[in-house]
Amino acid sequence: MRGDLFDLEEERLGEEIKKRGAKRVLLQLPDGLKPLAARLASIVERAGASVIISGEPCYGACDVALAEAKELNADLIIHYGHTMMLRDLNIPTIYFEAHAEIPVEEAVRKAIDLLKPWRRIGLATTVQHVKKLEAARRILSSAGKEVHVGNASSMLHPGQVLGCDYTNAKAISQNVEAFLFVGGGRFHPLGLALTTMKPVVAADPFECRAYSLDADARRILRQRWAEIEEARKAETYGVIIGLKPGQKRLREAFRIKNKIEEAGKKAYLISLREITDQMLRNFREFEAYINTACPRISIDEATAFRQPVLTLKEAYVMLGEMSWEKLLEKGII
Repeated sequence: MRGDLFDLEEERLGEEIKKRGAKRVLLQLPDGLKPLAARLASIVERAGASVIISGEPCYGACDVALAEAKELNADLIIHYGHTMMLRDLNIPTIYFEAHAEIPVEEAVRKAIDLLKPWRRIGLATTVQHVKKLEAARRILSSAGKEVHVGNASSMLHPGQVLGCDYTNAKAISQNVEAFLFVGGGRFHPLGLALTTMKPVVAADPFECRAYSLDADARRILRQRWAEIEEARKAETYGVIIGLKPGQKRLREAFRIKNKIEEAGKKAYLISLREITDQMLRNFREFEAYINTACPRISIDEATAFRQPVLTLKEAYVMLGEMSWEKLLEKGII
């Protein structure tokens, strides 16, 4: 991977290592940035610290490798590719956002035709492209669109979304007819469609193309309703507690366990760091699961699981405490 596709803040990286007097650094990157690990590790070493590159998956800002750093006696975590989410951690952690340097204009222009049915457009992106939103806004405005950028989250940049946090988009959803997502991959624009229930067009600057997410969103919604209906038949449930720092929701896990038991069924708590079908297959007595960790695991990995794995919101629909229509209104993520 070419390092010039991203602003890696290499000078800042070296300065932070020296300033903090770090002796052993754990370098954590999402899979998309792992090809740059050796380059960044060399900078850490030149700054006077030893470095260990985490080979574990990194799913987002909520997934800081605290346990790994503790086991390796690291005194500093360098976390690339995400906006700061977790503060006051027991191991000092520095977030580097890694803004993409790739132009977005051509992909946005290709999206104009797909956006023709709508005049009022919401803009959304990941942290990698927040600096390019103004360029996207100008192109949309010149095409006669009324452009809105959400700025409701104190944690996120204007227009920025996370895989599990679409606060900025929700804040403007009532004012727009459709959204344009600027960025690569289907993960975030699909989440945008499922959260806002509005048409979403994605402009991918890496592949220089634009496409609609409508068919994907409809397919996922049919899938989720089928999962809820299947889970209703279960008598014994596993309630999953995520062990990643930003996904640990103990209170919610105990609450949904109690609700299931009040409905006359059995529920047991399970703690997991990696939530996969292989891990769940060990618990043969559970007929369905409630996932209190990242909701995207249930939604995006649904076909990978043999049994229903519901999100918290879906569990309340299953129990009759929330209607399907209300869930769609609130957004399924």
